[in-house]
Amino acid sequence: MCPEYPVFTEEMKKTHTILLPMMLPIHFSLMCKILHQEGYKAELLQNDGPEVIEEGLRYVHNDTCYPALLVIGQFISALKSGRYDTNKTALMITQTGGGCRASNYIFLLRKALLQSGFGHVPVISLNASGLDSSPGFKLSLTLGLKLCYAAIAGDFMMHIGNQCRPYEVTAGDTDRVIEKWTDYLLSVWDGKKVISYRHLKSCYPKMLADFDAIPKTGEKKPRVGIVGEIYVKYSPMGNNKLEEFLLSEGCEVVLFGLADFCQYCLSNVSIQRKLYGGKLKASFVSGFAYRVILSMQKHMAQAINRHGVFWAPNDFNKTKKLAEKFIGPGVQMGEGWLLTVEMAELIEKGVNNVVCTQPFGCLPNHIVGKGMMNTIKAHYPHANLVAIDYDPGASTVNQQNRIKLMLANIREEDARQVAPDEKVARSQTGQPVTL
Repeated sequence: MCPEYPVFTEEMKKTHTILLPMMLPIHFSLMCKILHQEGYKAELLQNDGPEVIEEGLRYVHNDTCYPALLVIGQFISALKSGRYDTNKTALMITQTGGGCRASNYIFLLRKALLQSGFGHVPVISLNASGLDSSPGFKLSLTLGLKLCYAAIAGDFMMHIGNQCRPYEVTAGDTDRVIEKWTDYLLSVWDGKKVISYRHLKSCYPKMLADFDAIPKTGEKKPRVGIVGEIYVKYSPMGNNKLEEFLLSEGCEVVLFGLADFCQYCLSNVSIQRKLYGGKLKASFVSGFAYRVILSMQKHMAQAINRHGVFWAPNDFNKTKKLAEKFIGPGVQMGEGWLLTVEMAELIEKGVNNVVCTQPFGCLPNHIVGKGMMNTIKAHYPHANLVAIDYDPGASTVNQQNRIKLMLANIREEDARQVAPDEKVARSQTGQPVTL
């Protein structure tokens, strides 16, 4: 018999603290505070380190994908820390409903809770497809809109912030601007049932002006893109603080936003109906949601282009069009065709250096990531691509050394481009040329 799992009830909304796993620092911070506004007690977990991996390995089979091990390990480690009254604590996890094992994390988590003595802790599934329900947590229209706007605003601040942070004269200026606008948006949204998207649009020029006003060094640094499975691509714990490492190595980090992944998931519903059959209603609803997010993404790009200082991401229709050159739209397991085209899109934008983050146990992403690199390089011979595997036994030093080798290739290429100009300049002066 299947055990009876505890359910998050309406009464628990008043008494329980909901713990959230960390993935996207800017986005999830916004979303956590939005839950506060809607009457939930929520906390974004910050615990990481070897103990999280140890707890994950203790309760999750080591053949299961690395993100599941980390997320579950982070939850169990937090519950064992003594910081929380486990009789008044709940956990929240997302489910996409796709073929990825991420849809089964909730069942792996409940099994781990039983084995670790926390079987009384309820788990809330955050999903829009009815996979699992919790009477005490309702994804209302107001909450859904706020979370959607938080994803768009988070993408905006992450995208522009990444173009400012490597060039700060005073460290921390970019994060202070992000914190200012996070607090402002939350203050505007607080207490309102109907949230105006027009107001968020009107904030873009002011936000851009604040980022532009940050004193910068003016130097040029190599841009390095990060792609991969969604958790290890974004989560500092999942990728051993990859963004921080690249910054310390003198690089500008380039990441595509959460809206791209949402549009990928939504567009796949229509693709599935076309290729394999499916419900018309689901295709219609997902198509409508796709067009709404696409419109928001276009408004964001238009504001950035009008400002004229920062570069803007493509709208997702162009991303889908580019994908046709490399991979079929029916490839939808894991990050599917999106992972392949993200590498190509970065190169098209002049970001020739790409780190592909690959978690252990995620076979689909190895196929559409590392497995497609030769195809990408056939189209873009100048591309500098490296696949980095992340798993419980991986050495951070080895991972960083592989990335340093890629960065050494960048510097060598830069030196080759400078050398011919230098040779011409010296020969015109009549001085001997030394090679």
